[in-house]
Amino acid sequence: MNGEFLEALEQIAREKDITLELLVETVESALVTAYKKNYQTEGDIRVTIDTKRGSANPFRVYRQRTVVEDLHNPQLEISLEDARKLSPEAVIGDTITTNIDTATFGRIAAQTAKQVVVQRIREAERRKIFDDYNDRIGEVVTGTVQRREGRNILVALGKLDAVLPPQEQVESEPYRHNDRLKVYVLEVKETNKGPQVVVSRTHPSLIRRLFELEVPEISDGVVTIKSVAREPGARSKIAVTSRDEKVDPVGACVGHRGSRVQAVVNELYDEKIDIVRWNEDVSLFISEALSPAKAVKVAVDDDGKSALVTVPDNQLSLAIGKQGQNVRLAARLTGWRIDIRSEAQVARAALMSLTEGLESLGEEMEEEDTEVATSDEENA
Repeated sequence: MNGEFLEALEQIAREKDITLELLVETVESALVTAYKKNYQTEGDIRVTIDTKRGSANPFRVYRQRTVVEDLHNPQLEISLEDARKLSPEAVIGDTITTNIDTATFGRIAAQTAKQVVVQRIREAERRKIFDDYNDRIGEVVTGTVQRREGRNILVALGKLDAVLPPQEQVESEPYRHNDRLKVYVLEVKETNKGPQVVVSRTHPSLIRRLFELEVPEISDGVVTIKSVAREPGARSKIAVTSRDEKVDPVGACVGHRGSRVQAVVNELYDEKIDIVRWNEDVSLFISEALSPAKAVKVAVDDDGKSALVTVPDNQLSLAIGKQGQNVRLAARLTGWRIDIRSEAQVARAALMSLTEGLESLGEEMEEEDTEVATSDEENA
């Protein structure tokens, strides 16, 4: 291939981040379209590009035709007699490939195929971007806030602007121009304008991915995040466990002087994060999930997948949380319905149940005494 043409393709490949092989295939396909348009040719036409430097004419055009007995369309068919001149062993039904002499095709290709090539390159670039980000769904990427379009926030991710829709935004976050954000890749859509990447700042898995970035023990698989519950912008809870008895999962996530969890908190604009220890024992797990409150007793109902938790009187409001936030997050984290009562409430309920039981017993005894008296009177 002549040096200038090859260098031009290599430059385009670098700028568009497309492999040279894919670019050559794209250009070849575009040149087929250009050749057919200029020479009014139909049938199976192939164009190849010689990738060796120094070639005077890098373009090779081939036509494939079917061997027939009675020739009707010379562009699609070739007679058996002519076919055997090219291939002595040709028979009816074979496909014969022949070269087409196109000394002027280089100039025509440069003139006619330009727009087609540009369009194909753009399509190849879009397809690569789509494939790249489609493989990254569920990951966290870093972007820069660019601008607002209506209620959407556009976040620059290298060569494209991802969309942060209103339902994936945290109300308390400012999203100022040029702010750097870590966002969760939610989905990739095909649109008329190319691939559109939708990202999120509210997804619970954003917490999981941020901890994976900050905590080597999680990325190594020693510590596992079992579940995440989140109310974006306010508070989150994560349940962690360790495969190594020597590694404390909570301590690993907190880090030295809280450095690891603080890095996640800073990324989320000071959203509070509770790290709790996961446990196979449901009652112990629920007790941990209600942290920072301390449970006195946890009674679980496996059939209804519900739990009654007793807490000290002075920790009832702490266990419930502001507007029920703490117990709500604990229920999401564990997957169990949680009912919280203070010790005083449990005692009153027990006393009331005992009183009702005594009253019921007294009534039964009175009924028995009445029946006995009536029986004595009848015997007398």
